[in-house]
Amino acid sequence: MNRILKNTATVGAFTALSRVLGLAREMLQSRFIGAGMEQSAFTLAFAIPNMARKLFGEGALTAAFVPVFKGEVEAQALESARRLARAVMTMALLMLGAIVALAFLGLETVVHFRVGLEMTERTLLTVRLVKTLLPYMIFICGAAFGMGVLNAMGRFKASSAMPCLLNVFWIGILVWICFHPDLKLDQRIHRVSMTILVAGAVQMAFMLWCMHRAGVTPGLTLKGWADEKVRLVWKNTSIAAMGAGAVQINYMLDQVLGQIAAPWAAGVVGYAERLMDLPLGVIGVAFGTVLLPTFSGLFAKGDVEGAREAFVSSSRQMLFVMVPAAVGLGVLAPEVTTVIYKGGAFDAMAVTRVSRAVAVYAVGLGFFGLQKSLVPWFQAQNDMKTPLRTSVYTVCLNAVLNILAVFCLPVEWRHVGLAASTTLCAGCGCVLLAYAARRRNGSLGLDRLVAPVLKMLFGSALMAAALFAVKMGVKGLPIFRLALAIAAGAAVYFGVMAAMGLRWRRRPVAR
Repeated sequence: MNRILKNTATVGAFTALSRVLGLAREMLQSRFIGAGMEQSAFTLAFAIPNMARKLFGEGALTAAFVPVFKGEVEAQALESARRLARAVMTMALLMLGAIVALAFLGLETVVHFRVGLEMTERTLLTVRLVKTLLPYMIFICGAAFGMGVLNAMGRFKASSAMPCLLNVFWIGILVWICFHPDLKLDQRIHRVSMTILVAGAVQMAFMLWCMHRAGVTPGLTLKGWADEKVRLVWKNTSIAAMGAGAVQINYMLDQVLGQIAAPWAAGVVGYAERLMDLPLGVIGVAFGTVLLPTFSGLFAKGDVEGAREAFVSSSRQMLFVMVPAAVGLGVLAPEVTTVIYKGGAFDAMAVTRVSRAVAVYAVGLGFFGLQKSLVPWFQAQNDMKTPLRTSVYTVCLNAVLNILAVFCLPVEWRHVGLAASTTLCAGCGCVLLAYAARRRNGSLGLDRLVAPVLKMLFGSALMAAALFAVKMGVKGLPIFRLALAIAAGAAVYFGVMAAMGLRWRRRPVAR
């Protein structure tokens, strides 16, 4: 019996907790750090270990490793699976260690031996934060690899709870800063970076311990590197990394263009993206996390129809929440931004800037979620080339649109153009992936989603009317108005859905 919904509920619950903690973290950070130069420097510096995490951790490496590892588990070759995990993990950690050492040496050389180069205060702060956060690459990638092992073995609780640790440490340092108001902004953000480094070490240690409890004791080994399955993992990793690398290079280009657009633009876009992380992380990421090992197991048994049913049912459940979340965030963007961020160093102008980006990102929420369900379809079949091609196409389009946004739009709307480009490219990516999946395996059954999605859109339209009514007709504290609007909107949407016979299904959805 398929347990997609049960496992997704588990992942979603812990992810929701992580996102709630993340919002609390952002509420504190926006007040104690603000949305100025220091936040922009931190956003760029933190993007570098996150890029490594998506390349070597939960991104390319995990996508390549999980199907092969899952095949060994399904074949009851547990000892072979353990050797595979140890060999791949050893190679990944050694590679990351070398990258960190070389990057740190390069930054030290640039800073101490610059000749004729004049570095701004923002550049020097960014370099300082990058050097602090570089070792975090090793810790978070090791932790992400452990997540992949546990997910492939059907153990989703520990892996989905792990991200909460970072937010607990992060909130702790921001609370500490609260009692030290004499600290300058650059000192505050450096202490945040140091705390993230400590949290990463704790996350990795926790995941290695969970791997040991699951029967895959971690350890470094120089044996098995030439094994056929290890070579397959790295072959697929290299292909997937090209696609992930293209996306991350584009992301870094976005960060650089954000710095060019305005001194505050990168930080503002970062705040808006983190508001998107709540619905996307709880639902979209949860389904994507569960679907990769699920698809891998089904394709390993040759059950294409079972994989198709899993995809359709999961997509319907995901969109059941994503569609109203997109409409709600679009309508309530100023109110949500005000309640979560406004205060201290985060002023009314910052609220306006962030809410504009949030409203645009909200349009693409369903596309972002569908992408996280479509990509595992190919990865589970050891097909890394199709997502690679799609990534290259969308990255090129995104780069062109972002450059046009930065150099053609008014200063106050350039960051909105960056958000609009990301949303448009997500939609194009979904179309390309769905077309490729149809050519490879036949119909995905997307026609079965048309009627339910139309019902969701109708219910969301009525919900939007209720939200506008509350916004226009209710006065009082922002948090009270927001809570009342959400309650009224949810009542309307779920009431309309129930009347049309569409509900969140709790039972298993695939054969």
